[in-house]
Amino acid sequence: MKERIQAAGFAGALGALAGAALAAGRGRRAVVAGAVAGAAGLAAADAVARARQRPNEIPALWSRILASGAVAAPLGWVADQVTRGPILRGRNARGEGLGPVPVATVAGAAAGALGLRPQKVALGPVVGAAVGLSLRPSRASAAVAAAAAVVGYRTTAAVLFRDPQVSLLAERVKPEDVPFVVPLASQTRYVGTDYVRSLAGVLGGTYAPAVADIGIVASLDELAGPSFDPAGVDPLVREFYQHTTRFALDIVPQWRLWVRPGYLLYRTLLARPLGQANVPMSQREAQRGVRSRIDTISDVDGAVSVRGWIRSRADTGEPIYVGIYTTYRHQGRGYVSVGFPLPQASFTATLAPSARPGGGLVLDSHSELDQPGHYLTYIDAATGELTTAAVRGFAERLDVYVAAGELRAEHAFWVFGLPFLVLHYRISRKPAD
Repeated sequence: MKERIQAAGFAGALGALAGAALAAGRGRRAVVAGAVAGAAGLAAADAVARARQRPNEIPALWSRILASGAVAAPLGWVADQVTRGPILRGRNARGEGLGPVPVATVAGAAAGALGLRPQKVALGPVVGAAVGLSLRPSRASAAVAAAAAVVGYRTTAAVLFRDPQVSLLAERVKPEDVPFVVPLASQTRYVGTDYVRSLAGVLGGTYAPAVADIGIVASLDELAGPSFDPAGVDPLVREFYQHTTRFALDIVPQWRLWVRPGYLLYRTLLARPLGQANVPMSQREAQRGVRSRIDTISDVDGAVSVRGWIRSRADTGEPIYVGIYTTYRHQGRGYVSVGFPLPQASFTATLAPSARPGGGLVLDSHSELDQPGHYLTYIDAATGELTTAAVRGFAERLDVYVAAGELRAEHAFWVFGLPFLVLHYRISRKPAD
């Protein structure tokens, strides 16, 4: 009940801000009336949506669309005020705002970009422009144009794209209820190459940096199942998984051109500030080399409980990946789960093993089974409870094999069914000390 009251209070504040923005320019009474009406309307909508919300579901789509329109309205008002200001008045001698068409187009484009799916990114500005053109004869305010564009876009996208790319799976559950999740978060805003060291302080285990001879999994036999017989794996592939630190890796990234601008933005705004998931942008950058190590945490009995595979740039030490590798069994099958710690959260890739002709091993997140997939999880620091969403629009496949006596690997990624990256690995044995 307390959470619902807090949510309704937040929705009311957002509605008040939106109502005031929509009524701006009509006098103080109109602004006050708009704020009151917006607060009451959005708070009531939020209360109704949450009352009808079932366990492990997010609020209804219609309520989320209303909330996004409420967010857009004050942003549109701000854009209008900025374009009337002295900085831009040289281009707009009458001190008028941008008008509904450009504001709605930009608002639709922004909403489409948040949808991430390329089709949604392209749809956003088209719907925004259409809404702006329809509002131009009425000389609608920028706040109205922005809100209408976002609501129009999200409604259109809901009709055209019915398959949810993110869905809530579990809310406030224990880690054992979602075995496909690695429930380890970063305690700070920066993950970085010292993550396992700091995690040992939280868990209370014994930390060992850069273990000399260890693998990302204890044994491939843990992955046995109907689709994978470890006995058929090439000895070199088995050695790589069970003694990963014996090998050095060279990465050659192959990016699709359409994703490069978006990845550059993601890398600048998220990956580098987080110290996590910072893949090389080009082959030239990758040629600087990769430093790979595995840090561990052991229990009081000496058993390794955490294996953190840390890859960083050889020249600068900047993190590339910080992944926690685990294996588990479910209904007679073994799975690999890789957790990528985030601040108060974790992004987990759970992969199903299968045999590759010639003794190779394929780990794939795309499967008809209920365990593989990608999961974004919020971890309550006080209770340890997990709230997990499935990220169905993301998929990956790791193919490790032997060719001409040498280890090779291709790590392919898809988003919304479109391939966007393949990491080609050349894996060589390190020279003996």
